[in-house]
This record gives sequence, C-alpha cells and structure tokens, in this order.
Amino acid sequence: MQTPLCPKCASLQVIKSGIVKNRQRFYCKKCSYYFTVNKLGKNIDDYYVIKALQLYLEGVSYREIERLLGVSHVSVMNWVKKYHIRAPERYDYRPTYQILSHGELLQFLASMDNLRGSGMVITELGDKFMLIKWERFRD
Repeated sequence: MQTPLCPKCASLQVIKSGIVKNRQRFYCKKCSYYFTVNKLGKNIDDYYVIKALQLYLEGVSYREIERLLGVSHVSVMNWVKKYHIRAPERYDYRPTYQILSHGELLQFLASMDNLRGSGMVITELGDKFMLIKWERFRD
C-alpha cells in the first residue's frame, strides 16, 4: 500500500500509527496530524448512473430501474438527490418498455404498425436495447 498524503498539509512525511476501527491510522510528522484513509467501497461505473437517471426521467420507477440495471433502488434515489434531478410530472399514462436484442429491435422497427400513434425512445442497455414507448392521447 502506498503511503497517503496528509489531508491537512499535503505532506509526504507520513507514518503508520496503529489501527482504529479496523482502519489504518496515520501520523503526519510535519503538522502532527492523525488521520485515517477513507474506505474506497464499491464504485459504480458512470454508465449505470447515467442510464439510471435517463430511465428515471423517462418515468420508470426506482424499483423497475433496479430490476433492469441491477443497481440498488436506494443508489438511484441517492443519485437523483445528488444531481438535483426533478421528478417527472405525473401523467394519466405510464410508459411501457421492452428489452430487445439487435435483431428483435430491427424486426420491431420494420413494422409500420409499431411506429404509428406513439412516441418512443431507444437506448442501449449493455448488449441489448431498451425501447420505451408512450401511447398518444386520443381526442
């Protein structure tokens, strides 16, 4: 393990100074400051953060995003708070989504009946594609 910089004075004159709560403690010889290094934890790829926020803005619920991406719904809620994403307005309709392979997507788009009377967004989801579709209101 590489010796960290002192968070107070950024000095390299740091030595180990015991263990506190199962974490290595360090001592800075320059400013006499004791500190521990933050735990790294699990880091989720930015791709999943962006996809989760896109899906949230499209009206997909937290739990559905969890099932689709395999990321905790609590993490998604925390990202929404962190990036100050405003919840979409509640409408009388709800978007439907499908997960399709490349061939299935081409087959879906080849039929003109699937393209009439609705709006849709297609987004990449790993090696598959997600098609989110809204039916237009009829007067």
